Amino acid sequence: MDVGSLPQTAHLLTDSRQVSFPEQSIFFAIKGERHDGHQFIQDLYAQGVRTFVVEDADWVEKNRQETAAWTDAKIQIVPSSIRALQKLVTEKRKQFSIPVVGIAGSNGKTIVKEWLVQLLAPGQRIVASPKSYNSQIGVPLSVWNMGAEHTLGIFEAGISQAHEMEYLQPVMQPTLGIFTNIGSAHDDGFKSRKQKITEKLRLFTKVKKLIYRKDYKDIDAEISLILRPVNPFLETVSWGAANSGANVQVSYELTGEKAAISLKGKFGNHTFETAFRDEASLENLTHCIVFMLDFGLNAATVQDRILLLKPVSMRLELKEGINHCYVINDAYNNDIQGLSMALNFLSQQEQRQKKTVILSDVLQTGQTPQELYLIVSKLLKEKGVNQLIGIGPQVSSQSELFDLAEHSFFSDTDTFLKEFAFHTLTDSVVLVKGARPFSFEKIVQRIQQKAHGTVLEINLDALVHNLNYYRSKIGQQTKIMAMVKAFAYGSGSSEVASLLQYHRVDYLGVAYTDEGVMLRQNGITLPIMVMNATVSAFDLIWKHRLEPEVYSRRVFMDWVNYVKTKNDGPNAPKIHLKLDTGMHRLGFVRDDYPWLLDQLQRNPSIQVASIFSHLVGADEGVHNEFSKSQYKQFTDGAALIEQTLGYSTIKHILNSAGIVRFPDYRLNMVRLGIGLYGVEATGQDQRSLQSVGTLKTIVSQIKYLSSGETVGYSRKGVVDHDSAIATLAIGYADGYDRGLGNGIGRVSVNGILCPTIGNICMDMTMVDVTDAQVEEGDEVIVFGKEIPITEIAKNINTIPYEILTGIGDRVKRVFYKE
Repeated sequence: MDVGSLPQTAHLLTDSRQVSFPEQSIFFAIKGERHDGHQFIQDLYAQGVRTFVVEDADWVEKNRQETAAWTDAKIQIVPSSIRALQKLVTEKRKQFSIPVVGIAGSNGKTIVKEWLVQLLAPGQRIVASPKSYNSQIGVPLSVWNMGAEHTLGIFEAGISQAHEMEYLQPVMQPTLGIFTNIGSAHDDGFKSRKQKITEKLRLFTKVKKLIYRKDYKDIDAEISLILRPVNPFLETVSWGAANSGANVQVSYELTGEKAAISLKGKFGNHTFETAFRDEASLENLTHCIVFMLDFGLNAATVQDRILLLKPVSMRLELKEGINHCYVINDAYNNDIQGLSMALNFLSQQEQRQKKTVILSDVLQTGQTPQELYLIVSKLLKEKGVNQLIGIGPQVSSQSELFDLAEHSFFSDTDTFLKEFAFHTLTDSVVLVKGARPFSFEKIVQRIQQKAHGTVLEINLDALVHNLNYYRSKIGQQTKIMAMVKAFAYGSGSSEVASLLQYHRVDYLGVAYTDEGVMLRQNGITLPIMVMNATVSAFDLIWKHRLEPEVYSRRVFMDWVNYVKTKNDGPNAPKIHLKLDTGMHRLGFVRDDYPWLLDQLQRNPSIQVASIFSHLVGADEGVHNEFSKSQYKQFTDGAALIEQTLGYSTIKHILNSAGIVRFPDYRLNMVRLGIGLYGVEATGQDQRSLQSVGTLKTIVSQIKYLSSGETVGYSRKGVVDHDSAIATLAIGYADGYDRGLGNGIGRVSVNGILCPTIGNICMDMTMVDVTDAQVEEGDEVIVFGKEIPITEIAKNINTIPYEILTGIGDRVKRVFYKE
């Protein structure tokens, strides 16, 4: 079977966890640095997938034997599954002659693409990249959605190293191009900034027209030197400052709460008004304006559409909602592929069994309502949705297509808000998915739990990045126990655990039984080790299939006696034996070994899941020799225990720091804790991790004080110059340590670092914002990318663990995925 002969109406699948229509899907098994799709072929076959593209080098004899009896399956063996995917989509793309806009650059690609979709939607049926699908896999998956009903395509392409764009250009085959700008992103994948520009320009080797900003001299030069020789009939439409020599001269003027964009030149003289005022938004919007004028829209129409333009939220947000619900906010657009992505995210959430979707009409598809909502109905059914609330005349007209346990329909958003019985929306994960004209942000506002002005935002993509970084350190054969104790280091246990379960970690670790019970009640099925299991909690441990850590003679005998009372030894939860090799906190010491071995022989019904210990100083080189002696003592002890047991167990001694500094000690499992949350304890690989948590608050009030006045309790904050002092809605009850007062701590206010002044209060903090442009209600970053948590910890002589775990429960957690 040649790849080119694969059905061009199929659903393309590259992630084994995101199956929607198995019988109609083609699975491309991709071997990556941290994941191998070939491992999940059998699981996909069991779900109903019958067409597979696999890579020759990784389709080993075991795979061939396991699939030999699949007479109803089609398996295409290729050198590269990604290239096969691209080839398949390239063949489909050739069938269409509609205009296709290709967007490249370092920053702004996604915003320009999303805004163009908003601005051009009236009168066009647009197929576009969902969110930031711009990679070697994302581009073909986006272009695959192109159909006969579409009149315009808008896709973005991103590359991180040389020669990648030459594969994306044939897949996309753009006829029009926009080059946004050039920046430092992915610099390490190229020899120079010049090479990076040249590689990105490969997307435009066959476009008829290219729009770019001429003020970027390096881009302008490479277009002349590199692009024109290979595309001699290229027409460029450049824009820039008055002295740039561009086809269109552009100037900006900020007036009150708005900005004016003035254009002169190729399209005449026009001024457009917008509510966007920041430099990046004005540049992105100018690209769109120039494109629209060149596309044939008149200035009045362009202005009308600009005024309707809304900010782009590129992330799926998970928040706590009313009536014990969780709310997934994806209210900024609605198309089939975006709906499918959002439903995949919904299906990952195990916190509540019930799944509810609030869905608006799906606009601009070119399909008949019956065709469209039959697909939507199947998607909802496939993803286990229990309740649908449809809003809009079109979805309401197709109500009979939806075979769900609960469904209701409303003509518009205001009617829903007025008539729906919100008290009935309980114990559910609710996906809010709506096209912009339906203003679903009103619904999100109504059903989300009203939050304290201080929030901790958890970047789920960053958490997955960190997980994959540590996976790359240990290899695919080593298991991972992810530590989610202490409310997942302050990040939110069940939400983080749900994501880790989706990404196939092997174990979870908690400190206390109650934490494990809570995870079970929120749909977590992974094995869970409880580090401090007491006799009083054994009933809960047994009931919820948790696995206790056993670290002393007393605890061992307590467990043995408890198991005997249950009279069901074969079904007893397994235990984890902890050996003390030098930490001297908990664990069996060497003198205990003879006793322990004897008891294990006497009680064969006690099944051991793992044996483990803890390195004392893995994060510091000064303790290397001690760490080595610990490892030797541990492996010797574990060998004795396994010899007595007569079977092998899981063995683990490495924490986050140990994974980095002692990868050879990984054994068959590691325990990943603080590193998962973006803090590399040794400090040597911090750049490889991404910040997971961003603590934000708001400015409650601003006061203007004269030199000599004081701020806060005990008059500790003395103003030594005429100052603007902002009071923030965060205090030590929220986890902002009192040690950060009196200038020790700093926060980021609209990009300016501002010092604290005076003592930190229980619920409030005062900062000097004299040098910042700030208004009451503005957002303030307490820690995140701008202010690393490691820096805060260092300033008050503590560790990041304490900062993270100290964030109070009243600080609402907002989880998001780009």
